[in-house]
Amino acid sequence: MKQKVIIIGGGAAGFFTAITAAENNPDLEVIILEKSVKVLQKVKVSGGGRCNLTHACFTPDELVEFYPRGRKELLGPFHRFMTGDTMEWFENRGVPLKIEEDNRVFPESNSSQTIIDCFRESARNAGVEVLLDQNVEAISKTKDQFKITTNSQNYIADKLVITTGSNPKIWEIIRKLGHKVIQPVPSLFTFKINDRRIGEIPGVSVPNATVSLINFRFETNGPVLITHWGLSGPAILKLSAFGALFLAEKNYQFNVTVNWLSKDFSTVLEELKDVKKQFSKKLISLKSPFKEIPRRLWEKLVLAAEIRAKQRWADISNKQLENLTNQLCHSTFNANGKSTFKEEFVAAGGVDLKEINFKRFESKIHKNLFFAGEVLNIDAVTGGFNFQNAWTGGFIAGNSI
Repeated sequence: MKQKVIIIGGGAAGFFTAITAAENNPDLEVIILEKSVKVLQKVKVSGGGRCNLTHACFTPDELVEFYPRGRKELLGPFHRFMTGDTMEWFENRGVPLKIEEDNRVFPESNSSQTIIDCFRESARNAGVEVLLDQNVEAISKTKDQFKITTNSQNYIADKLVITTGSNPKIWEIIRKLGHKVIQPVPSLFTFKINDRRIGEIPGVSVPNATVSLINFRFETNGPVLITHWGLSGPAILKLSAFGALFLAEKNYQFNVTVNWLSKDFSTVLEELKDVKKQFSKKLISLKSPFKEIPRRLWEKLVLAAEIRAKQRWADISNKQLENLTNQLCHSTFNANGKSTFKEEFVAAGGVDLKEINFKRFESKIHKNLFFAGEVLNIDAVTGGFNFQNAWTGGFIAGNSI
């Protein structure tokens, strides 16, 4: 008689676990229970509909640095299955991939549907059964098996895998099984800011700014995008991920400092003094002397430094030079709230990592209960890293099963 494996959650981690288990052991009966009428919906919207499925970072020690939570626990698993293995997995299934300039990895088709089709075909070929509209209402342990109650019927599993991502209802069911669940808070989000320096210039971006939070020992650098509601871009999103717990404690009322040039104060001040000598007859606000600073942002920072619109470089005072340098190197903004990053909601929180055996992604409390993906208290910055966690966890759980 075949052992029955039930996987709750028809997302990335669920399909990867199911396919891995079924391909490696044809004596298993593998079933995915999905609560909605469609599977892989997060895959569909990821990467702007192109599916950023991993990141071209090929050293485990470097890869773990992109995970604010789960860094230590993922080091061992990444030595067993990481980005190169992921790319090989998809390419062996007829999905050619490409690495973009920022090291994000996409299918050459530029369509997430390619990844969805790959999963569905691989699952079908492996004999995985996918059952839709199965909203799990309860899970209980009966001797060496699990009873799963959905909105329509009961299932009995010899091995159970939970891959439901950030799902408060499932987290509550997991608590009833005796596991500790870390209270979730948003991880990837943009900053709501109402400030005259950025309020009228949405769409302006700076390629390599350094951003930090007041009273928080962490800073990031990278592209920053000015939006209708405040600040976004990779540097902001990374800061939101690493500062997720800190910002939740502050109720999303906080100060953020931006160094638009990623240079120190004295260096920029000297560069401005050289500009003053070289372009003494030019209007200060007319053109940014720094190629990294777009003209519209430059004009706003000049005004914030209390420099008149028609003032020439020859007439700028030392105090005004210092004010301008301060705006370039230490623009501090008061943030008043957050906005979710597109449709790719990621939460910091989930099953306590101390209760998981990461050699198998198995519960330390219940034998034959496995977890993979964001249902665990693991999250990453944007760029394909959250998917890599799903692939690695799914691969190891599937092989353990």
